Formats: sequence, C-alpha cells, structure tokens
Amino acid sequence: MNTTNVTPQNTRVINALGAEDSSVRLQAALAVGSNPDPVFLETLVERCAVEPDFFVRDMLSWALIRLPSEIALPRIRQELDSERTQARSQALHTLSKIGDKSTWAWITRDMLRDADDEVARTAWRVAVVLVPEDEEKDLADELVLQLGRGDRSLQLSLSRAFVDLGAVIKPALEKAAENPDPDVAAHARATELLRQNPETGFDVAIEEAKRMATLGPEKAAAVAAAAAAAAAAAGTGTSATAEPTESTEAAKAAEASDC
Repeated sequence: MNTTNVTPQNTRVINALGAEDSSVRLQAALAVGSNPDPVFLETLVERCAVEPDFFVRDMLSWALIRLPSEIALPRIRQELDSERTQARSQALHTLSKIGDKSTWAWITRDMLRDADDEVARTAWRVAVVLVPEDEEKDLADELVLQLGRGDRSLQLSLSRAFVDLGAVIKPALEKAAENPDPDVAAHARATELLRQNPETGFDVAIEEAKRMATLGPEKAAAVAAAAAAAAAAAGTGTSATAEPTESTEAAKAAEASDC
C-alpha cells in the first residue's frame, strides 16, 4: 500500500476493513465506496482475496468499481494470475461489474476451464459480458466443452451463460446433443430448451432432455402431448384420479410404438 497520503482516518478505515465483525467490515467497505480514494486500492484488492462473507465481498467489489478504471483495472488484472482461487474469482467478478470491453483479451481459455468451479463459473459470466460480437461463436465452441460438468448449480450457471449469448449457440448445442456422454447430451438439450423458452425451469428442461434422449424426439413429443391432454381433461372436470393413469398409458403406448 502507498502510505504517502494515508491519514489517521484512512488508517482506521483500513483497519476496519479487516475487523473481526463482518458488519464492521461491511460498513467500512461502504464508506470507502461512498468516498472513493485510490489510497484504498491495495487494501480493497487484498480483502477481496480473503474476505469470507459474500455481502462484504460484493461491497468490496462495488468500492473498487467506484475508483477510476485506469487505476483499478491494472491492479485487478494482476489478481487474475493469483494462486488464490478466491482472488481470481473475485477479480473476474469485479471485471464483470466494470464491463470494460477492452478487458476481453484478459479472459483466457485456462480461466474458462479452471479446475475450481467458482472461478470457472465467474469466468463464464464475465466472458459473456465482455465478448465482442464477432467472437461469440468461438466462445460458444469453448463453453460447450464444459457441458455436463459439476452439480446442478454449476450446470445451471453454464446454461445461463449460453442463453445470454443468444442464437449463436444453437449449432454448438445441436452438435453437443449428439455427444455419447449422456450427461453432456442432456445438458446441451436442456440448455437449448431454455434458450427457446427462458421461462422453462432448469429441472424441467433437464428432465425433458433426458426423456428425449431415452425416447427420441417423436416419442417424447407424444408423451408430452398425452400429459398436456390429461391436464386439459382434468381442467374440464375429468376425475383427478384418472389423470395419472391416462398419462401413464399414453406414455407406455408411445414407448412401445417402436418395439
């Protein structure tokens, strides 16, 4: 930290940013962001790398983006090469908040493939924010390599990144939907369903994708149509107890049609 212009008041604020009580740290970060001063740059960056509280980290990022970009960005860039995963993740998060398109060149394939899920997740998000239009297809081709990775939360994050890219993702997803790995194929199909209808829930999209993989598109459509018909019948007064039987029988008939 450059101590040239550090006043006693600044020192108290810096100490508060590292206080044991998270509420004190939060208030200190808010104070720094409300009165941006480059003297706090180094402390803010360092705290981002170690701060355990999500809300405090977000306030630290906000304080950073309140500083002039020409001062903050070079220091944030250094953190992208840090050995600390949280430092890398938080630096990427801050870049996404700043949204300076010139920083696109800083987003590498290694970041998009990072072994740490949180770093990779954040890299996907910032890449979608910063990517130039003429490089969107290349980004889609890179992100498709991550399909099927991780738990539901991570897969949903990747799907959202794809959806934010728009129609350019369709060819990459269609190819991935034929992948011999069932997890990759299901994730690709679910993502395409979300692209077509963002209101579709991710869990519903995954189940539909798995059903399509098992039955094939035509049978899956027949099952979906049968379920919709049963729901419509229930809505017009048909016995609720009959709905599962009708839907199940229709599904069985669709499954048996190619036997």
